[in-house]
Amino acid sequence: MEERNRVFMVEDDRNFGTVMKAYLEINQFDVTWVKDGMLAVKRFQESQFDICILDVMLPNVDGFTIAREIKEINADIPIIFLTAKVMKEDVLEGFSAGADDYITKPFDSEILICKIKAILNRNKRHQDDVQTEYKIGGAIFNSEFRIIHFNGEEHKLSPKEADLLMLLCQNENKVLPRDKALKQVWGETGYFTTRSMDVYITKLRKYLRDVEGVEIVNIHGSGYQLRID
Repeated sequence: MEERNRVFMVEDDRNFGTVMKAYLEINQFDVTWVKDGMLAVKRFQESQFDICILDVMLPNVDGFTIAREIKEINADIPIIFLTAKVMKEDVLEGFSAGADDYITKPFDSEILICKIKAILNRNKRHQDDVQTEYKIGGAIFNSEFRIIHFNGEEHKLSPKEADLLMLLCQNENKVLPRDKALKQVWGETGYFTTRSMDVYITKLRKYLRDVEGVEIVNIHGSGYQLRID
């Protein structure tokens, strides 16, 4: 059975949201519907999603602000705005906030489904092209299988260890800002997650301690750097 794509929907209109959720589910999507924009980012952090559908005009916090915060957590998540705001300035702000599409109400539901599928297919092709193997001195790190190969041995990493090491590899010999790593791996930048990341950095150093010419350096006040000679 094919896995259903997971949709994160923020919509305060209960009638419209009920119809929209039912229509998406009929078309084989799993939908998490949030009615209060103030709760949106917290709910987004609690699960994994394939695409976001956001209303713009929400009480307390607008959809553009939610989109920007979501993009800080997951820069690759596609976002569609569904809104009655049709002014050129609103459309431009939507795309500036990270929108993949901006659809004005009323709209044809079949066209929406086609747009969602097209964005997801494009995103999947992009993910298929993403690098999954990194050379770390004499070690090889496979981010897909979360394994470090070195000197005939393998170390299996936890999901967070692998995500953190992949970020370090992507920023090889550059400073990885602490806040960026926290938001992308943990989804927040609080005290306890900061302490947790320090523990994970210690574990990664242990995995790489025998790899010549490789070290993870603490850049005081900034973040970490994977240095490879």
